[in-house]
Amino acid sequence: MTCRDRERGFSLVEILVVITIIGIVMSIALLSLGLLGDDRELRTEGRRMIALVRVAQDEATMQGREFGLEIMASSYRFVEYDPVTGIWSEMIGDDVFRTRRLPEDVEFDLFIEGRNVVLDLEPAEFETPEEPAVRDLSETYAPHIFIFSSGDMTAFDIHILRTADDQAVVLQSNLLGEIKFAENED
Repeated sequence: MTCRDRERGFSLVEILVVITIIGIVMSIALLSLGLLGDDRELRTEGRRMIALVRVAQDEATMQGREFGLEIMASSYRFVEYDPVTGIWSEMIGDDVFRTRRLPEDVEFDLFIEGRNVVLDLEPAEFETPEEPAVRDLSETYAPHIFIFSSGDMTAFDIHILRTADDQAVVLQSNLLGEIKFAENED
């Protein structure tokens, strides 16, 4: 065998080394995409919530109605205020404002005026219009966040957290009804 014949191709060992290196690099890339892409799901949930709140603000402004947003530990729902009966009620039959559940291992933390609000696991019960006119105001249902017909809204911070890996995104709102993702403070 001449020197020229040896230079024509790669040996099996060289090919295996290259394939192993490519495999290691691909594994690292896939793992890092999996870890860094995890907050993609949280941001998707945040974008969904922002869009729904904006739709509720538009509906409230156009129809002159008052809406509310009740936040539970891993779900949320929109409610509406009936000025005739003076009570809040669920928006039945409205697919846009139906109760939304977060994916498994994702939950909310709610802060209003800088105070952490203790969230229930299940939605609160509503009053019925047949109840006596004199009600105990301490027992009256009210949502966490008010969306007024003027377009204004309760100021809040909502943390959408993944408990498994401590990933989080934060939604912030001000009194004027502007809602956005909080900038990273890193």
